[in-house]
Amino acid sequence: MSLQDKLDAHRAEFQKKAPAAALKIMQQGTADLTASKIMDTVIKKGEKAPGFSLPDEKGQTIDSSQLLRKGPLVISFYRGVW
Repeated sequence: MSLQDKLDAHRAEFQKKAPAAALKIMQQGTADLTASKIMDTVIKKGEKAPGFSLPDEKGQTIDSSQLLRKGPLVISFYRGVW
């Protein structure tokens, strides 16, 4: 089973259980994002990400170019404060 198949199955199961009002809000949010054409501006597979500076775990600002000089860089995104 592909990842897309698993995601589709998960979505279908969620939609069976979720309250109709919540589904309506989520569907409207998806429609709004689609209409905004935000996907036209995202980095595509194979493109290079722009350089950036962010605070590290100690609050010190670090530049991506500094990290890349040491070797490959892996960036992990997560939703905070759920």
